Amino acid sequence: MDEPELLSRREDGAELAMALWRFGSPLLALSSAPYGGGWGERQWVLAAQVSGGYSRPDPADHLAGLAGGLGLDGPGIGMLTAVDVRLVSTGREDGVTAAATVGLSHPAWAAGAEAGTGSAGAAGAGTRTAAGRARATPAQATPAEAAGGTVNIIAVLSRRLCPAALVNAVMTVTEAKSQALWEAGFAGTGTPSDAVAVLCPAAGPAEAFAGPRSRWGSRLARAVHAAVLDGSIRWAAAR
Repeated sequence: MDEPELLSRREDGAELAMALWRFGSPLLALSSAPYGGGWGERQWVLAAQVSGGYSRPDPADHLAGLAGGLGLDGPGIGMLTAVDVRLVSTGREDGVTAAATVGLSHPAWAAGAEAGTGSAGAAGAGTRTAAGRARATPAQATPAEAAGGTVNIIAVLSRRLCPAALVNAVMTVTEAKSQALWEAGFAGTGTPSDAVAVLCPAAGPAEAFAGPRSRWGSRLARAVHAAVLDGSIRWAAAR
């Protein structure tokens, strides 16, 4: 995966950045992104910055409009964040590249005290105990707040994964992200609005495994960990 094309647009009275990755041939993807999420072949990935008070209820339609304005053809993936996407962090291992845009204004525990209380509900930042465990501090995140605290990850492997391994790869990405956040000092497994996309060739021999101890999964874990750790440290330093 090459470095993204950096673009900008005027929206809501502000100059907002976009990062665009184009692929020479369609890649097989599994993603949780609001636009182009799910399973299938994808030709591009767009990460678009939005204003801090973003509250549109139709992010997929919003991203479709942005893609159309850029003349993007074919199926793609679109993600939103209030973070300046020009500050993308990248991690590389043999045959694997991971790119992350990191915003951590609302880190949360996946099984926090108020998880599942709403569309953006999650436990808040929390604190660590002396034993290294976490005690959640309940705090409901609004959609606008969640947009400001998002970790979006795009990972591309040069080796095809079978369907089960692609699901396993998404798990590996999530585990590596959570490890990086912990090591960076953030009390949370992620944020309420994180998104991930894992892409690989659509043809060729397929790997059966992508867990963190498999050949390709371990590379994926290290690349994602490096990208998220770098982005987390930079985000904290800027504040």
